[in-house]
Amino acid sequence: MAIRGVSSASRERVVTTTAGEAAYPWQTAVVERVDGQTPTVKSFRLRPLQWRSFRAGQHLDIRLTAPDGYQAQRSYSIASAPELAGVYEIVVEHLEDGEVSPFFHDVAELGTTFEVRGPFGGHFAWNAKDGGPLLLIGGGSGIAPLMSIVRHRAAAAGDVRGVLLQAARTFDDVIFRDELLARDLAEANFDLILSLSRDHARRPQDAGRRVDAELVRTVLAKLKDPPRWTFVCGSNPFVETVTGHLLDGGLNSQTIWTERYGG
Repeated sequence: MAIRGVSSASRERVVTTTAGEAAYPWQTAVVERVDGQTPTVKSFRLRPLQWRSFRAGQHLDIRLTAPDGYQAQRSYSIASAPELAGVYEIVVEHLEDGEVSPFFHDVAELGTTFEVRGPFGGHFAWNAKDGGPLLLIGGGSGIAPLMSIVRHRAAAAGDVRGVLLQAARTFDDVIFRDELLARDLAEANFDLILSLSRDHARRPQDAGRRVDAELVRTVLAKLKDPPRWTFVCGSNPFVETVTGHLLDGGLNSQTIWTERYGG
């Protein structure tokens, strides 16, 4: 099975420096905006000293340094679109055993500074010129890189057909919920379908259950034509389950790109 995958930058991922990444120096970034997305998730807009453009789906490395010199380094996907020049938006889910996420949730505020590096990542990325149809499937905080693609598609390629299937425990756990619902209503070529594993569906097109084969078939039918690009991001079990359903649904494995968190 030749599904193309990369390691995740959706929650917290320990960073291993590569030769390519070493070419990007660390620089200071300041927190410019903080938004509570769900009870356990916040989004942060960061303004670095030197902003670099990026492809939707790429990630940043973030490094924190304690007063005693101890450093913690993690990767986070960029959720903003390249069109939002000057800042990067990241999504941080609070993890009780995390080293970096508690800092963002309990300490970081407007004006807080730390180090960033990047953007990085060339496989799990989409540009307007890549075209479509486009199928995006996210689980929990796996929405982060997909949100960048959603926003970039709207800004630069509104004629590209796109469908997002977003899985969450409850309606209140849907990250970027209000923006996504508004886009679903306003954008003719974009559809949002929610899969709520521990809640009831609020809209006819949504499902009050986990992502299963039937729901994947429904999503594929929404596209009408087979997706040229399929991006799946979430936990390891989520990605494995979803990609299995996609393959069973007849998708070419060479068109499926995955990103995972949790190992």
